[in-house]
Amino acid sequence: MNSNLLRYLLVLLACHAVPGSAFFQSPSLFSRSSHRPSAIVHERRNLLNTNADGTPFLWLPQDEYSGTTFFDRFQFYTDSDPTKGTVTYVNATTAFASRLAYFGDDGTVFMQGDNTTWLPQGTNRNSVRITSNTVYNTGLFILDLNKAPWGCAVWPAFWTLGTGDWPTNGEIDVLEGVHDNEHNQVAFHTLDGCYLTPTVNISGQVVGTNCDANINDNAGCAVTDWSRASYGPYFESQGGGVFAMKWDENGISVWSFFRAAIPQDIISGSPDPSKWGIPSAALDPAGCDIGKYFANHSIIFDITFCGDWAGNSYATTPSCPGTCPERLMDPNNFVNATWSINSLKVYRKQLLIGKITNGSPITQLDWVMLSTWILVGVTTLATLY
Repeated sequence: MNSNLLRYLLVLLACHAVPGSAFFQSPSLFSRSSHRPSAIVHERRNLLNTNADGTPFLWLPQDEYSGTTFFDRFQFYTDSDPTKGTVTYVNATTAFASRLAYFGDDGTVFMQGDNTTWLPQGTNRNSVRITSNTVYNTGLFILDLNKAPWGCAVWPAFWTLGTGDWPTNGEIDVLEGVHDNEHNQVAFHTLDGCYLTPTVNISGQVVGTNCDANINDNAGCAVTDWSRASYGPYFESQGGGVFAMKWDENGISVWSFFRAAIPQDIISGSPDPSKWGIPSAALDPAGCDIGKYFANHSIIFDITFCGDWAGNSYATTPSCPGTCPERLMDPNNFVNATWSINSLKVYRKQLLIGKITNGSPITQLDWVMLSTWILVGVTTLATLY
Protein backbone atom coordinates (compact mmCIF):
# COMPACT_ATOMS: atom_id res chain seq x y z
CA MET A 1 0.00 0.00 0.00
CA ASN A 2 1.52 3.36 -0.95
CA SER A 3 1.63 6.51 1.20
CA ASN A 4 -1.30 8.19 -0.56
CA LEU A 5 -3.57 5.25 0.15
CA LEU A 6 -2.55 5.21 3.81
CA ARG A 7 -3.03 8.96 4.12
CA TYR A 8 -6.55 8.89 2.68
CA LEU A 9 -7.49 5.89 4.75
CA LEU A 10 -6.38 7.71 7.89
CA VAL A 11 -8.51 10.69 6.83
CA LEU A 12 -11.48 8.36 6.51
CA LEU A 13 -10.85 6.91 9.95
CA ALA A 14 -10.24 10.29 11.54
CA CYS A 15 -13.63 11.43 10.35
CA HIS A 16 -15.68 8.55 11.63
CA ALA A 17 -13.66 6.25 13.89
CA VAL A 18 -13.62 8.55 16.92
CA PRO A 19 -15.82 8.57 20.02
CA GLY A 20 -19.04 10.37 19.27
CA SER A 21 -18.95 9.51 15.57
CA ALA A 22 -21.66 7.62 13.74
CA PHE A 23 -19.58 4.47 14.10
CA PHE A 24 -19.22 4.59 17.89
CA GLN A 25 -22.78 5.79 18.36
CA SER A 26 -23.98 2.39 17.14
CA PRO A 27 -24.18 0.02 20.14
CA SER A 28 -24.44 -3.01 17.85
CA LEU A 29 -21.12 -2.19 16.21
CA PHE A 30 -19.43 -1.49 19.54
CA SER A 31 -20.48 -4.64 21.39
CA ARG A 32 -18.16 -7.64 21.82
CA SER A 33 -20.66 -9.95 20.17
CA SER A 34 -21.04 -8.06 16.91
CA HIS A 35 -17.60 -7.80 15.36
CA ARG A 36 -18.98 -8.91 12.01
CA PRO A 37 -17.15 -7.49 8.97
CA SER A 38 -20.30 -7.66 6.83
CA ALA A 39 -22.26 -5.45 9.24
CA ILE A 40 -19.44 -2.94 9.48
CA VAL A 41 -18.97 -2.89 5.71
CA HIS A 42 -22.59 -1.85 5.37
CA GLU A 43 -22.09 0.90 7.96
CA ARG A 44 -18.90 2.20 6.32
CA ARG A 45 -20.50 2.23 2.88
CA ASN A 46 -23.35 4.37 4.25
CA LEU A 47 -20.83 6.93 5.47
CA LEU A 48 -19.29 7.42 2.02
CA ASN A 49 -20.60 9.75 -0.66
CA THR A 50 -20.09 8.86 -4.32
CA ASN A 51 -19.70 11.01 -7.42
CA ALA A 52 -21.54 10.11 -10.62
CA ASP A 53 -18.36 8.49 -11.94
CA GLY A 54 -18.19 6.21 -8.89
CA THR A 55 -15.39 8.08 -7.09
CA PRO A 56 -15.98 7.93 -3.32
CA PHE A 57 -15.52 11.04 -1.21
CA LEU A 58 -16.18 12.54 2.21
CA TRP A 59 -17.28 15.95 3.41
CA LEU A 60 -14.64 16.86 6.00
CA PRO A 61 -14.98 19.68 8.55
CA GLN A 62 -13.03 22.76 7.45
CA ASP A 63 -14.26 25.77 9.42
CA GLU A 64 -16.80 26.43 12.14
CA TYR A 65 -18.08 29.89 13.05
CA SER A 66 -19.98 29.81 16.35
CA GLY A 67 -20.10 31.10 19.91
CA THR A 68 -18.01 33.97 21.17
CA THR A 69 -15.32 33.42 18.52
CA PHE A 70 -17.82 33.79 15.66
CA PHE A 71 -16.62 37.24 14.59
CA ASP A 72 -12.89 36.51 14.97
CA ARG A 73 -12.52 35.56 11.32
CA PHE A 74 -14.87 38.18 9.88
CA GLN A 75 -14.24 41.81 8.92
CA PHE A 76 -16.88 44.48 9.41
CA TYR A 77 -17.63 46.19 6.10
CA THR A 78 -17.94 49.98 6.33
CA ASP A 79 -18.15 51.17 2.71
CA SER A 80 -21.35 52.45 1.10
CA ASP A 81 -24.03 49.91 0.26
CA PRO A 82 -23.68 48.79 -3.39
CA THR A 83 -27.42 47.96 -3.44
CA LYS A 84 -28.29 51.63 -2.69
CA GLY A 85 -29.78 50.88 0.71
CA THR A 86 -30.57 53.67 3.17
CA VAL A 87 -28.02 52.24 5.56
CA THR A 88 -24.71 52.97 7.26
CA TYR A 89 -22.61 49.89 7.91
CA VAL A 90 -20.69 50.38 11.15
CA ASN A 91 -17.29 49.10 12.23
CA ALA A 92 -16.76 46.39 14.83
CA THR A 93 -16.19 48.80 17.71
CA THR A 94 -19.45 50.65 17.06
CA ALA A 95 -21.34 47.42 16.39
CA PHE A 96 -20.44 45.89 19.75
CA ALA A 97 -20.81 49.15 21.69
CA SER A 98 -24.32 49.73 20.35
CA ARG A 99 -25.31 46.02 20.49
CA LEU A 100 -25.71 45.70 16.77
CA ALA A 101 -23.48 42.66 17.29
CA TYR A 102 -23.47 40.66 20.52
CA PHE A 103 -23.70 37.19 22.07
CA GLY A 104 -26.41 35.52 24.09
CA ASP A 105 -25.61 33.79 27.38
CA ASP A 106 -25.69 30.45 25.56
CA GLY A 107 -23.30 31.63 22.84
CA THR A 108 -25.97 32.47 20.28
CA VAL A 109 -24.70 35.10 17.81
CA PHE A 110 -26.83 38.19 17.20
CA MET A 111 -26.52 40.84 14.49
CA GLN A 112 -29.18 43.48 14.02
CA GLY A 113 -30.08 46.83 12.59
CA ASP A 114 -30.46 49.82 14.89
CA ASN A 115 -33.84 49.53 16.64
CA THR A 116 -33.51 52.31 19.22
CA THR A 117 -32.87 55.56 17.29
CA TRP A 118 -35.53 57.86 15.81
CA LEU A 119 -34.31 59.33 12.52
CA PRO A 120 -35.28 62.26 10.32
CA GLN A 121 -36.74 61.11 7.03
CA GLY A 122 -34.03 60.24 4.50
CA THR A 123 -31.36 59.50 7.13
CA ASN A 124 -29.41 56.25 6.98
CA ARG A 125 -30.10 53.67 9.69
CA ASN A 126 -27.09 51.90 11.23
CA SER A 127 -26.60 48.22 10.57
CA VAL A 128 -23.94 45.53 10.05
CA ARG A 129 -22.35 43.71 7.16
CA ILE A 130 -19.54 41.21 7.75
CA THR A 131 -17.22 39.38 5.34
CA SER A 132 -15.18 36.25 6.09
CA ASN A 133 -11.40 36.42 6.01
CA THR A 134 -11.28 32.96 4.46
CA VAL A 135 -11.87 32.64 0.73
CA TYR A 136 -13.46 29.42 -0.50
CA ASN A 137 -13.42 27.52 -3.76
CA THR A 138 -16.21 24.95 -3.45
CA GLY A 139 -17.51 23.54 -0.18
CA LEU A 140 -20.57 22.56 1.81
CA PHE A 141 -21.88 25.50 3.85
CA ILE A 142 -24.41 24.77 6.62
CA LEU A 143 -26.03 27.65 8.51
CA ASP A 144 -28.08 26.87 11.62
CA LEU A 145 -30.12 29.85 12.75
CA ASN A 146 -33.08 30.66 14.95
CA LYS A 147 -34.11 33.75 13.09
CA ALA A 148 -33.31 35.77 9.97
CA PRO A 149 -34.15 39.49 9.79
CA TRP A 150 -37.57 40.45 8.43
CA GLY A 151 -40.02 43.34 8.42
CA CYS A 152 -41.20 46.08 6.11
CA ALA A 153 -38.22 47.90 4.51
CA VAL A 154 -35.80 45.18 5.73
CA TRP A 155 -33.55 43.33 3.25
CA PRO A 156 -31.14 40.74 4.74
CA ALA A 157 -28.92 38.23 2.98
CA PHE A 158 -26.58 35.34 3.69
CA TRP A 159 -24.44 34.97 0.59
CA THR A 160 -21.03 34.32 -0.91
CA LEU A 161 -19.17 36.67 -3.23
CA GLY A 162 -16.17 36.19 -5.51
CA THR A 163 -13.15 38.47 -5.46
CA GLY A 164 -12.55 41.17 -8.06
CA ASP A 165 -14.99 43.42 -9.86
CA TRP A 166 -18.56 42.20 -9.46
CA PRO A 167 -19.73 39.84 -10.88
CA THR A 168 -16.47 38.49 -12.34
CA ASN A 169 -16.21 35.53 -9.95
CA GLY A 170 -19.90 35.14 -9.23
CA GLU A 171 -22.31 35.60 -6.38
CA ILE A 172 -24.45 32.97 -4.62
CA ASP A 173 -27.41 34.24 -2.58
CA VAL A 174 -28.26 31.38 -0.22
CA LEU A 175 -30.79 33.16 2.00
CA GLU A 176 -32.39 36.42 0.96
CA GLY A 177 -35.74 38.13 1.30
CA VAL A 178 -37.53 41.42 1.86
CA HIS A 179 -40.33 42.76 4.05
CA ASP A 180 -42.43 40.01 5.65
CA ASN A 181 -42.20 37.56 2.74
CA GLU A 182 -42.51 33.89 3.64
CA HIS A 183 -40.42 32.36 0.86
CA ASN A 184 -36.64 32.52 0.57
CA GLN A 185 -35.18 33.49 -2.81
CA VAL A 186 -31.99 31.79 -3.99
CA ALA A 187 -30.12 33.64 -6.73
CA PHE A 188 -26.94 33.36 -8.79
CA HIS A 189 -25.20 36.36 -10.38
CA THR A 190 -22.47 35.92 -12.99
CA LEU A 191 -20.96 37.29 -16.15
CA ASP A 192 -22.71 36.55 -19.45
CA GLY A 193 -22.93 32.88 -20.45
CA CYS A 194 -24.26 31.12 -17.35
CA TYR A 195 -27.85 29.84 -17.31
CA LEU A 196 -30.08 28.05 -14.85
CA THR A 197 -31.41 24.87 -16.49
CA PRO A 198 -35.25 25.01 -16.33
CA THR A 199 -35.57 21.22 -16.36
CA VAL A 200 -33.27 20.63 -13.39
CA ASN A 201 -34.94 18.65 -10.59
CA ILE A 202 -35.67 21.17 -7.83
CA SER A 203 -38.58 21.89 -5.49
CA GLY A 204 -38.53 25.68 -5.90
CA GLN A 205 -40.07 27.84 -8.62
CA VAL A 206 -37.72 29.27 -11.25
CA VAL A 207 -38.19 33.03 -11.67
CA GLY A 208 -35.27 33.72 -14.03
CA THR A 209 -32.85 31.58 -16.02
CA ASN A 210 -30.21 34.03 -17.30
CA CYS A 211 -27.62 34.54 -14.55
CA ASP A 212 -25.99 37.53 -16.29
CA ALA A 213 -25.89 40.17 -13.57
CA ASN A 214 -25.51 43.03 -16.04
CA ILE A 215 -29.05 42.73 -17.44
CA ASN A 216 -32.59 42.72 -16.01
CA ASP A 217 -31.72 45.19 -13.24
CA ASN A 218 -28.98 42.89 -11.92
CA ALA A 219 -31.54 40.21 -11.01
CA GLY A 220 -29.46 37.22 -12.10
CA CYS A 221 -31.14 33.82 -12.24
CA ALA A 222 -33.31 32.96 -9.26
CA VAL A 223 -35.51 30.36 -7.63
CA THR A 224 -38.21 30.95 -5.02
CA ASP A 225 -38.26 28.32 -2.28
CA TRP A 226 -41.49 26.30 -2.15
CA SER A 227 -41.62 26.34 1.66
CA ARG A 228 -43.35 29.19 3.48
CA ALA A 229 -41.14 28.25 6.42
CA SER A 230 -38.00 29.38 4.60
CA TYR A 231 -38.12 33.12 5.40
CA GLY A 232 -39.91 35.65 7.56
CA PRO A 233 -42.18 35.37 10.60
CA TYR A 234 -43.34 31.82 9.88
CA PHE A 235 -39.75 30.55 9.61
CA GLU A 236 -39.06 32.17 12.98
CA SER A 237 -42.22 30.69 14.54
CA GLN A 238 -40.99 27.21 13.60
CA GLY A 239 -37.82 27.72 15.62
CA GLY A 240 -35.73 28.68 12.62
CA GLY A 241 -33.80 25.93 10.88
CA VAL A 242 -30.91 25.16 8.55
CA PHE A 243 -29.83 26.43 5.14
CA ALA A 244 -27.26 24.37 3.26
CA MET A 245 -25.37 25.23 0.09
CA LYS A 246 -23.30 22.62 -1.73
CA TRP A 247 -20.82 23.90 -4.29
CA ASP A 248 -18.64 21.42 -6.15
CA GLU A 249 -17.80 20.23 -9.65
CA ASN A 250 -21.30 18.76 -9.92
CA GLY A 251 -23.01 22.14 -9.57
CA ILE A 252 -24.40 24.41 -6.85
CA SER A 253 -27.44 23.36 -4.82
CA VAL A 254 -29.34 24.93 -1.91
CA TRP A 255 -31.60 23.24 0.64
CA SER A 256 -33.68 24.70 3.46
CA PHE A 257 -35.02 22.81 6.49
CA PHE A 258 -37.20 24.22 9.24
CA ARG A 259 -36.20 23.11 12.74
CA ALA A 260 -38.25 19.91 12.99
CA ALA A 261 -37.11 18.71 9.54
CA ILE A 262 -33.32 19.05 9.89
CA PRO A 263 -31.66 15.78 8.71
CA GLN A 264 -30.00 13.75 11.43
CA ASP A 265 -26.70 13.62 9.51
CA ILE A 266 -26.47 17.43 9.75
CA ILE A 267 -27.19 17.32 13.48
CA SER A 268 -24.55 14.62 14.01
CA GLY A 269 -21.91 16.54 12.05
CA SER A 270 -21.61 14.03 9.21
CA PRO A 271 -23.59 15.74 6.44
CA ASP A 272 -24.67 13.71 3.43
CA PRO A 273 -26.51 15.84 0.84
CA SER A 274 -27.37 12.73 -1.18
CA LYS A 275 -29.92 11.88 1.53
CA TRP A 276 -31.61 15.28 1.71
CA GLY A 277 -33.99 14.91 -1.20
CA ILE A 278 -34.17 17.29 -4.13
CA PRO A 279 -32.80 20.78 -3.42
CA SER A 280 -34.84 23.96 -3.34
CA ALA A 281 -32.60 25.42 -6.05
CA ALA A 282 -29.74 24.18 -8.21
CA LEU A 283 -27.36 25.49 -10.85
CA ASP A 284 -26.40 22.61 -13.11
CA PRO A 285 -23.16 22.32 -15.14
CA ALA A 286 -25.30 21.61 -18.20
CA GLY A 287 -26.19 25.29 -18.30
CA CYS A 288 -23.25 26.89 -16.48
CA ASP A 289 -19.54 26.14 -16.28
CA ILE A 290 -19.27 26.27 -12.48
CA GLY A 291 -15.47 26.47 -12.38
CA LYS A 292 -15.45 29.33 -14.88
CA TYR A 293 -18.09 31.54 -13.26
CA PHE A 294 -17.56 30.94 -9.53
CA ALA A 295 -14.25 31.33 -7.69
CA ASN A 296 -12.63 32.77 -4.57
CA HIS A 297 -15.75 33.39 -2.51
CA SER A 298 -16.04 35.06 0.88
CA ILE A 299 -19.04 34.52 3.16
CA ILE A 300 -21.20 37.58 3.83
CA PHE A 301 -24.05 38.44 6.21
CA ASP A 302 -25.79 41.78 5.95
CA ILE A 303 -28.94 43.73 6.78
CA THR A 304 -29.81 46.69 4.59
CA PHE A 305 -32.95 48.83 4.30
CA CYS A 306 -34.99 49.92 1.29
CA GLY A 307 -32.54 49.96 -1.63
CA ASP A 308 -32.84 48.29 -5.02
CA TRP A 309 -35.10 45.45 -3.91
CA ALA A 310 -36.85 46.39 -0.66
CA GLY A 311 -37.27 50.01 -1.75
CA ASN A 312 -38.53 49.28 -5.24
CA SER A 313 -40.96 46.60 -4.06
CA TYR A 314 -42.27 48.51 -1.04
CA ALA A 315 -45.22 50.21 -2.76
CA THR A 316 -46.48 46.87 -4.12
CA THR A 317 -46.31 45.09 -0.75
CA PRO A 318 -49.83 45.33 0.74
CA SER A 319 -48.73 44.62 4.31
CA CYS A 320 -46.26 47.54 4.37
CA PRO A 321 -47.81 50.95 5.18
CA GLY A 322 -46.69 54.36 3.95
CA THR A 323 -43.43 54.65 2.09
CA CYS A 324 -40.03 53.06 2.63
CA PRO A 325 -38.36 56.36 3.69
CA GLU A 326 -41.18 56.96 6.18
CA ARG A 327 -40.84 53.46 7.55
CA LEU A 328 -37.16 54.01 8.31
CA MET A 329 -37.83 56.82 10.76
CA ASP A 330 -39.34 54.77 13.63
CA PRO A 331 -36.92 52.33 15.36
CA ASN A 332 -39.82 50.20 16.59
CA ASN A 333 -40.31 49.05 13.01
CA PHE A 334 -37.00 47.15 13.19
CA VAL A 335 -37.35 44.96 16.27
CA ASN A 336 -37.32 41.91 13.98
CA ALA A 337 -34.36 43.00 11.86
CA THR A 338 -32.11 40.51 13.65
CA TRP A 339 -29.93 37.53 12.83
CA SER A 340 -29.91 34.87 15.57
CA ILE A 341 -27.29 32.28 14.62
CA ASN A 342 -26.27 29.04 16.31
CA SER A 343 -23.46 28.11 13.94
CA LEU A 344 -22.09 28.22 10.42
CA LYS A 345 -20.11 25.12 9.47
CA VAL A 346 -18.06 24.72 6.31
CA TYR A 347 -17.04 21.30 5.00
CA ARG A 348 -14.54 20.54 2.25
CA LYS A 349 -14.84 17.72 -0.25
CA GLN A 350 -12.15 15.06 0.07
CA LEU A 351 -11.96 12.63 -2.84
CA LEU A 352 -10.73 9.16 -1.88
CA ILE A 353 -8.34 8.50 -4.75
CA GLY A 354 -5.33 6.24 -4.76
CA LYS A 355 -3.74 3.09 -6.18
CA ILE A 356 -2.48 -0.19 -4.81
CA THR A 357 1.27 -0.66 -5.33
CA ASN A 358 0.63 -2.76 -8.47
CA GLY A 359 -1.08 0.23 -10.05
CA SER A 360 -4.67 -1.00 -9.78
CA PRO A 361 -7.19 1.73 -8.89
CA ILE A 362 -8.87 1.55 -5.51
CA THR A 363 -12.59 0.97 -5.70
CA GLN A 364 -15.22 2.10 -3.23
CA LEU A 365 -15.44 -1.46 -1.91
CA ASP A 366 -11.65 -1.44 -1.40
CA TRP A 367 -12.00 1.65 0.77
CA VAL A 368 -14.84 0.13 2.71
CA MET A 369 -13.05 -3.16 3.29
CA LEU A 370 -9.71 -1.55 4.21
CA SER A 371 -11.34 0.80 6.72
CA THR A 372 -13.49 -2.05 8.00
CA TRP A 373 -10.62 -4.26 9.09
CA ILE A 374 -8.80 -1.44 10.82
CA LEU A 375 -12.03 -0.43 12.55
CA VAL A 376 -12.52 -4.01 13.71
CA GLY A 377 -9.16 -3.73 15.44
CA VAL A 378 -9.96 -0.32 16.87
CA THR A 379 -13.30 -1.40 18.30
CA THR A 380 -11.84 -4.61 19.68
CA LEU A 381 -9.22 -2.61 21.58
CA ALA A 382 -11.88 -0.15 22.73
CA THR A 383 -13.95 -2.91 24.30
CA LEU A 384 -10.92 -4.30 26.09
CA TYR A 385 -10.06 -1.01 27.75
